[in-house]
Amino acid sequence: MNHLRWAWTPVFALLLSSCGIPQLRSADPVRELPESFNGMDSAENSSEVGFTEFFDDPILTSLVDEALQGNLNLKILHEDIEIANNEILGRSGAYLPFVTIGGGAGLDKPSAFTRAGAVDNNVPFATGQYLPTPLPDFLGAADLSWQIDIWRQLRNARDAAAFRWLGTAEGRTYVITRLTAEVAENYYTLLALDKRLENLDRTIGLMEQSLKMSISKKDAGQGTELAVQRFLAEVRKNQSEKLIINQDIIQTENRINFLLGRYPQPIDRRSENFFDLNLHALNLGVPAQLLQNRPDVRQAERELVAAGLDIKVARARFYPRLNITSGVGWEAFNTKYLLTTPESLVYYVAGDLVAPLINKRAIQADYKNANARQLQACYNYQRVVLNAFTEVINRVNMVQNYSKSIEIKKQQIDALEASVVNATKLFENAQVEYMDVLFAQRDMRDARMVLIDTKKEQLSAIVNTYQALGGGALPSITTDDLDALPAGTAVPEVAPTLPMEELPVPANP
Repeated sequence: MNHLRWAWTPVFALLLSSCGIPQLRSADPVRELPESFNGMDSAENSSEVGFTEFFDDPILTSLVDEALQGNLNLKILHEDIEIANNEILGRSGAYLPFVTIGGGAGLDKPSAFTRAGAVDNNVPFATGQYLPTPLPDFLGAADLSWQIDIWRQLRNARDAAAFRWLGTAEGRTYVITRLTAEVAENYYTLLALDKRLENLDRTIGLMEQSLKMSISKKDAGQGTELAVQRFLAEVRKNQSEKLIINQDIIQTENRINFLLGRYPQPIDRRSENFFDLNLHALNLGVPAQLLQNRPDVRQAERELVAAGLDIKVARARFYPRLNITSGVGWEAFNTKYLLTTPESLVYYVAGDLVAPLINKRAIQADYKNANARQLQACYNYQRVVLNAFTEVINRVNMVQNYSKSIEIKKQQIDALEASVVNATKLFENAQVEYMDVLFAQRDMRDARMVLIDTKKEQLSAIVNTYQALGGGALPSITTDDLDALPAGTAVPEVAPTLPMEELPVPANP
């Protein structure tokens, strides 16, 4: 009957320890992802186009390449990947035996009026040979301790660390897409600032012609000093604005230099064909592709899977834990006997099956916290997907509206240019006042400035739509990343990113 009693002990311990496991809370219902971007979709997807092909500008793509090599934020994120990699290294060894080896020496003098002292003085260790007093002790041994991973607690912790490593790599990839977009945006801002300077130079030239004309008319007695002063003030106003734009150019160049991880220097660029600049055609694909193409969505999914594994790790703490300890070595009071086998051989082996019984509040609290963190990860995944969808809708509408606005602005500028020519001729023939020329030139300058800004916003919207679709990304896991993993570590195979309606929600076992 004794063997039956011992056979039932682990079962009893399991049933008793599993009592009191808190119920898990479930996430709120998930809203399904729309099938199209408010009626817009396409068979192709621009995120599959590399940034070199998308921008089709060797100067810009060389800047992006340099940013990918020198950007300091990317270097910091690379170290985050290293930290996550080291976490896998630590977790991967937790479920394997821990073996230590060492030696020691000591000296012991028991009292003659104690059992140990009396035994040492009266019991020989060999015929006619008694232990010396005080008694030296020399030991060389290896010890082993091993927690048997019955409930996959330690392996689940390793897998959770691996998924977080994947998530960290995806986070770095998302930063790469934002870095690519930011370099492109600032590059197009530089082109726009160049055009603003060009517009001011052109306006100043027209104003100076009108100024000379008003001076000639005044000298001929056909005009007044007021006209001269108004045209002169307008020339000075535009000359002053050029200095402000030059400062904006310096700051924008240095912003690009900072993104590239280098000290301030001029940025090479070509702005001649700014208004005719067209990037690669945008193809939205379908919303479901966002789940696969957006690195931030993939990162949120990896975190969600890791949070689910954390719950399993926390739940395993309610169950019995089996620990095995053992050791083997040699021990003797004299080194000449140390390796005498089997007389000097010492060894032990023990197994412990322990489970929490009373006052499991700390374990329950950790389990509830793991549940709460999984719910946070679930809601964060939904938030990231919602944000990605909203970004695409906002930015593609910006592209469409700015493109239409540019066409209308061009028509406005054509009309204003004609009005400036006519007003100048009429002023020269004294058929209109100087104010008509001044207002016509000012309106044309302002309209050109608005056109430049609108074109810049259109280009930025295209760049940001490309990024919102997941474009501009490099592979999240590179060969160098895989080589840096601990030996024997298997990268978790992740299924295609989960549709919203298939999100894993906490469920009570």
